[in-house]
Amino acid sequence: MIRPKKSLGQNFLIDKNISNKIIKLISKFENKNIIEVGPGTGTLTEIIAKKRPKKLILIEKDKLLYEKIFTKYSNNKSIEIYNEDALKFDYNCINKPKSIIANLPYNISIKLIIHWLKNINDFKEIVVMIQKEVAKKMNYNNTNKMNRLNVFTAITSNFKIEFDVSRNVFYPKPKVTSSVIKITPKNKMNLNLSKLEDFTRILFQHKRKKLLNVIPKEMINLLKLKNNSYDFNNFLNSRAEDLTLDKIIILFKSFSQI
Repeated sequence: MIRPKKSLGQNFLIDKNISNKIIKLISKFENKNIIEVGPGTGTLTEIIAKKRPKKLILIEKDKLLYEKIFTKYSNNKSIEIYNEDALKFDYNCINKPKSIIANLPYNISIKLIIHWLKNINDFKEIVVMIQKEVAKKMNYNNTNKMNRLNVFTAITSNFKIEFDVSRNVFYPKPKVTSSVIKITPKNKMNLNLSKLEDFTRILFQHKRKKLLNVIPKEMINLLKLKNNSYDFNNFLNSRAEDLTLDKIIILFKSFSQI
């Protein structure tokens, strides 16, 4: 067996029952391009290939694993294999309709998810396994505290935690429990999502500080000019994590005009 690399956050899924359970969350495979990120030893890959999607695109950064997968599937014309970093991969080169499925390395899961959410309308669905704590952070349906991840998720997508996964189904066993989540696009909002990424980074960098001490003065001036109905002293003395999503969107629209 290939030894997992800690530097790449590799924990190989070895339970086919869990793999089958994940696969069932994809709505259709026929006439769809399926992107699997980090196929690893190919536990999920084998099951996806049997579903006969229009194309199966495998993105594997690890050179040794890439070579192993390439050897196995190089004669299959419906499977494309890339030895690339998923964070740098050009997803626009894959035709729609397309879906993402992956058992994500914990160390890049948040960066990848935000990257995909910025282009969420390009995908039919995203089904990924991530650290349970990250899934809980994303879950805007069951929280009183806002954070960068659940704001970005709430604005761009419909989100659901499908089921938790024991650490015992991986090699090596991670120290934490995982969750499988499903993300689908919401009705498209007329927002600049690249700017939203910058805005949420600023807003939640000091989420327990008062907004007055976090957001740029230009934003405060724009808010006062355009939203006279708000009690701004009260508003600006709030903390980012205590805001409603509606108020965060109001802030973001002012940020976009700076």
